Amino acid sequence: MLIKNSIYLILLLSEADSSAEVVTLDEADLSSDPGRLAIEAKTGSLFGGLRILRVRRADKSLVPVLKDLLGDSDCPPLVLESGNLAPKDALRATIEQSPHGRALPCYADAAETIDALVRDTFSKAGIRIDSDAIATLRGSLGSDREITRRELEKLELYAASTKSLSSEDILTLCADNAALAIDAVLDAVGTGHAEKLEIALNRALLSAFDPQRILALTTMHFAQLRAWRVEVDGGRPARQVLEGARPRPHFSRIGSLEQQVRLWDDFSLAEAEGRLNTAVGDSRRRPQLAREILSRVLFALCLVAASR
Repeated sequence: MLIKNSIYLILLLSEADSSAEVVTLDEADLSSDPGRLAIEAKTGSLFGGLRILRVRRADKSLVPVLKDLLGDSDCPPLVLESGNLAPKDALRATIEQSPHGRALPCYADAAETIDALVRDTFSKAGIRIDSDAIATLRGSLGSDREITRRELEKLELYAASTKSLSSEDILTLCADNAALAIDAVLDAVGTGHAEKLEIALNRALLSAFDPQRILALTTMHFAQLRAWRVEVDGGRPARQVLEGARPRPHFSRIGSLEQQVRLWDDFSLAEAEGRLNTAVGDSRRRPQLAREILSRVLFALCLVAASR
């Protein structure tokens, strides 16, 4: 049984059949009265069939009740969802020490498993997905397999006729579009890709990002590039600088950022900061022209990067 956001599923007694009645309880339902679990366990099914109890965010406060239920042959199947429990945790230990209980680890998805799942899903559906689109998609997914599958199903449906997916499609359809669009803006400017910049900038503005906010974020980005470039000029490899940065950039952007650090030297980064600071001042004095000012300075910097 797969349950959303679970790390350990603690399964008691037999597994369910398709006609079972599932009763779901939450931490809020049991925190003030853990004994309610025993009452629910002794309550018969409204439909006369198998009754299964599911408890979300279970914790050690349920241990006394569970010890009684584990010894009760009439206890219905019970599934407990909890966090990442240490081996000595009272709840986990109680389940593992019982002949009727099982503690099942459900490990969070890592980047490698997400990539494999994405490729396998779209390969089976006959859908081609660009490599950079996989990195973009990975950045919008968490470690929850259920949510990941829902996102993949949505994308599979979207690409049913075209049989292809691009980074732009991912930005259009997946969660956290605004943040992804901003990263795309910054990386397009820094690497000199005008076409990508146009698409990403339009998406960011459509996601209700204020032009002055984008200017501020771009200024911060170039200041960070300059700080990294100083370390590179001091003899450290660009990849080592980025992997040691705090906060560390998202792994999907490492390649792009490494390219940017190598493209821009300290002098050109200082000039870029000067242009951006001027644009920030202009946008504050003439807020009605903020979009035009933003677009002008971003494309100017993009051309500088493209020429290097």
